[in-house]
Amino acid sequence: MSRASAAADRLRGSALGITAGLIGWFVLVEVTSGILQGFYVPLFSDIVIRLGITDADVNWFEAAQLLLSAIVVPILAKLGDMYGHKKILLVSAILTAGASWWLAFAGDFWSFLIAWALQGFYVVWLPLEIALIFERGRRQNRGVSLTRRAAGLLVVGLQAGAIIGALAAGRIFAATGGDLALTLTIPAIAVTLTCVVIAVAVPESEPVRGRRLDTWGFVILTLALLLLTSALTFLRLNGAGSPVVWILLALGIAMLVVFVRVELRQDDPAIDIRVLRRPEMWPVQATAFLVGISLLGAQGPLSTYAGTDPALGYGLGLDATGRSNVIGVYLVSLIVGAVLFAVTSRRASPRLILIGSAALVGIGYTLFLPFHQELWQVLLNLAIAGLGSGALVGAMPAAAAAAAPQGQTGVASALTNTTKTIGGTFASAVFGVVLAAGAGIVASETAASLGGYMAVWSICAAGGFLAAVLLVFVPRVAFADEVSAEVTAST
Repeated sequence: MSRASAAADRLRGSALGITAGLIGWFVLVEVTSGILQGFYVPLFSDIVIRLGITDADVNWFEAAQLLLSAIVVPILAKLGDMYGHKKILLVSAILTAGASWWLAFAGDFWSFLIAWALQGFYVVWLPLEIALIFERGRRQNRGVSLTRRAAGLLVVGLQAGAIIGALAAGRIFAATGGDLALTLTIPAIAVTLTCVVIAVAVPESEPVRGRRLDTWGFVILTLALLLLTSALTFLRLNGAGSPVVWILLALGIAMLVVFVRVELRQDDPAIDIRVLRRPEMWPVQATAFLVGISLLGAQGPLSTYAGTDPALGYGLGLDATGRSNVIGVYLVSLIVGAVLFAVTSRRASPRLILIGSAALVGIGYTLFLPFHQELWQVLLNLAIAGLGSGALVGAMPAAAAAAAPQGQTGVASALTNTTKTIGGTFASAVFGVVLAAGAGIVASETAASLGGYMAVWSICAAGGFLAAVLLVFVPRVAFADEVSAEVTAST
């Protein structure tokens, strides 16, 4: 046997070799996830025409998918912990593929809406991948460090896929002569191929035996999330003056209280509240919520601000291509932030990097307050905030997995997605109300006021700085391989 092949065998037998091969396949899966997130947006105007709906109806697509993903992600992640993360990853990919093919040929609003919602199963891919990587690395007591580095690469794949999808959609639509159905088969083909990759190349994790699904716990949680997200949706559509908003919000909070009390009495709860109360866990979940505010909620206001006529005294007056370029710069900064986290976390304290990343988000959006008149100012502000957001997106699922006991890595990682989604939904609703309140006051009947945009940027900045403060309360030794080993030994 040659030295090269012997070295290759040693690499494949090491934790690094095992995980590196797995990461490579998962990067491809996340590229597909990114394509799903970026491909459809440039085609919305053509989708509206085909379905015979209005531009405002598009909001229901986002609301339906966010609602479904917030509900199913914790359930699927728990099933992954119980029966194997690969099995549930494959099931979710098959469901996503079926929904993607349905979208390509859906001919009416309700059919398209249902298919769009079901496509939201892809949101559970990243948490399940993190759990698979972590569980394999844990066997060599390197689960945390390997997962931390891998998470950054997965986010790179995700954002790269989003850019590929956004750039490819319009070009494919033009190349097909405006055949929307044929164009929409491209993401469906990508997801179908992803199912094959998962089935063939991804190894299974070792589920913890003797677990059970806390059905009633998930039912109560589902009702709570349904009520809360419905309240936020009506807040965005009807405004804060609607009594329905506050009734649904109160009921949702009440259901969450019931959920917590029920779960504290369970031996194998849907979500272990005791784990969530740990000092290395609750700041991570809170940070996910706060990051969702700017990451998911602020892109709409950013796009409308970039397109606002500068004659009003603010705005950049960019056309659709220019606005796409601005979003593109933000996505690239997310990629750079994720890569920097993966590299620097090898040498510096992950806790300090998380604090610094959250602070960057706050600084980036704070700079919008005095500097927003010129394109270079907006791009610089977004780049700073994007660096922090990219690092946090990569870090949070890995940090949650590190803080979770064995057998709960999937649901802990998934909860960062759920809380991030709720944060984005909350922000989207609040921002919609804030911006709508100023419309008509300015010279344009449709443009929001500068004060509205200032409020949006202030909320995003406050979320970043608050996350940095909360992360200070994380123990200094958190997210290290040694701590993970201690947590495992104690369970």
